[in-house]
Amino acid sequence: MDDFLRLSADTARFTHGTPRAFAFGDEGRLLWFLRSTGPTDPFDGLWVLDTATGAETLLADPRALCPEPGELPLAERRLRERTRVVAAGIGSYALRGDGRGAVFALYGRLYGVTAGTDGGPVGIATAGPALDPRPNADGSRTAYVTDDALHVSPGGRVSPDDGARWGVAEFAAAEELGRARGHWWSPDGQTLLAARVDESALPRRWFADPAHPERPAEDFAYPEAGGPNADVQLWVLRPDGARVRLDWDGAAHPYVSGVEWESDAEILLTVQDRLQRSVLLLTADPANGRTRELSRTAHPRWVDPLPGTPARLPDGRMLTAADTPGGTARGLALDGKPLTGDGIQVRRVAGVHAGRLLIEAGLRDPAEQQVLLLDPDTGALTPLADGPGVHTVQAGAGALLLTSADADGYRRTVRTADGRTCAPADLAAPLPHRVVPLLERVTEHGVPTALVLPRGHVPGRRLPVLVDGYGGPGFQDVCAEPRRWQARQWWADQGFAVVTVDNRGTPYVSPAFTHAVYRGLSEVTLDDQVAALHALGARHRDLDLGRVGVRGWSYGGYLAAMAVLRRPDVFHAAAAGAAPTDFRHYDTAYTERYLGLPQEHPDVYARDSLLPDAPRLTRPLLLVTGLADDNVHPSHTLRLSRALTDAGRPHGLLALPGVTHMTPDGMREKVMAQELAFFRRELA
Repeated sequence: MDDFLRLSADTARFTHGTPRAFAFGDEGRLLWFLRSTGPTDPFDGLWVLDTATGAETLLADPRALCPEPGELPLAERRLRERTRVVAAGIGSYALRGDGRGAVFALYGRLYGVTAGTDGGPVGIATAGPALDPRPNADGSRTAYVTDDALHVSPGGRVSPDDGARWGVAEFAAAEELGRARGHWWSPDGQTLLAARVDESALPRRWFADPAHPERPAEDFAYPEAGGPNADVQLWVLRPDGARVRLDWDGAAHPYVSGVEWESDAEILLTVQDRLQRSVLLLTADPANGRTRELSRTAHPRWVDPLPGTPARLPDGRMLTAADTPGGTARGLALDGKPLTGDGIQVRRVAGVHAGRLLIEAGLRDPAEQQVLLLDPDTGALTPLADGPGVHTVQAGAGALLLTSADADGYRRTVRTADGRTCAPADLAAPLPHRVVPLLERVTEHGVPTALVLPRGHVPGRRLPVLVDGYGGPGFQDVCAEPRRWQARQWWADQGFAVVTVDNRGTPYVSPAFTHAVYRGLSEVTLDDQVAALHALGARHRDLDLGRVGVRGWSYGGYLAAMAVLRRPDVFHAAAAGAAPTDFRHYDTAYTERYLGLPQEHPDVYARDSLLPDAPRLTRPLLLVTGLADDNVHPSHTLRLSRALTDAGRPHGLLALPGVTHMTPDGMREKVMAQELAFFRRELA
């Protein structure tokens, strides 16, 4: 590998040393976070920042606690995959009620720590390898999961031995619905609410590591499109051993995407129907399990998630997502009445601050994001972070953490309720390139695009084109966040004009833009990519459209393979990583949201499958898959490879033993080196 790829691998793509997983505690006096000690240190420790003095303290050093950690327990490894945690060491933590103490799991062992004391972390007894520990209000007891059972320490097992998994989130919730936890303490710290997950009806998926044939295969339950989902129930577990099941119409609304205790006498939960056209906010009585509907959000295609909604405000009004007429903007409504208009694309509600809604939104360019206060009575907006770039916010007890990112890097500022400011240190490696991609909106659909050219490019020199992007629902590629452009600048410096296109179906342009892929992903995705590429070629004559490569991972891999299979007149070589080649074998919650049920729409699934296209391959295609990928199972790539082989179509296959969807430990950079050799050879 060259110097950039080596640096990118050693720093986990420039993330080691970056603070993350922030939480305010002790009425805003403390800011908790995870961070390693430097740019090449992969082990995240638990830190706390005193917002009164600006002083940082390392409360838990994973290497001191576990000098020889060994392998992560399987359940922890899979939870980290679902939550996209790349770092080693402490993956997550949970605060007790006063925010002065926390608990965390480290390689299956459980620890508690209190800020401002000299004792350091204290081990907590467990019945086995611990997962997802949660302290009660005063920290006297900690709930955790081991071997799919919910336990409390001190104490013991609190979930029944009935063959189900207790206290965890099922695959669909953790991967697709934004809920990665499965147990919650009541505010008084006496009662637990727990998810009961029955996966007995689901098919099993298996992994065997061909590089280690002596190891047993792993298996897990996977909800395949059109097939059964996990049966998810919520149970109140009382300290006297009594159990109460929360009662809602699970047949009509089987997905549980949000849960919280509002008080000791009330639980709020958000549930969705299978096709995600209807989202309900329910109030539940933990004494008898009865539920009542508080709000309903509906859409004829699907309700796109808007984090922070639905919610009940402190004054009792119901806050829901609400598209403006014609689907021009994503907005908010209070008690069903629109609160925002076409001039703002709301992306997240971060809470209530100073009596107003704290939101993240787009005001001008989809590539940028602002932080604003929204008056719930007048709709007036007050900017808190409004400069160029991407701004995010976290709030707690009147304090704010504002993060701003632009071409110059990242800046974090804590603002306390009494007006002081401080900042957690960022120990990550400086980004090697200051990249300012050329951002343009093209075609009649206003598709966002980005162009990165080699540093020192001389106008008039024709460049082969590399289309590098994702293109799928739920992820924005064309964004003014600097870290994502580092690898693309490296590709450009290898002699390519790098093009990224956010076709219709991707978020943050407008609801109508996002919903354009309803009942069919492939046609809209590919049409927009081709039209955008031609539009950019007409504007920038140095782009040699006679030499176009395309690369991507996950949905981006699907796009790359589809591009050379269906449009060889436009795309001349492709490297397709972890591609979901046939959505009949992808998960329920993601796939059915866009395509419906395969039993009801077999033609839709047939059109979006790449397997029938295999005999049409005439361009070079490199397929890449991790053989331990539990998100896009390697069978997707292997099925396409088999179809190509059966059709007599030569292609490359790079199968990576032990590698997951996140391609950890520098594997992504090693694959990039292989791809570079491939594209240089095929686009010479």
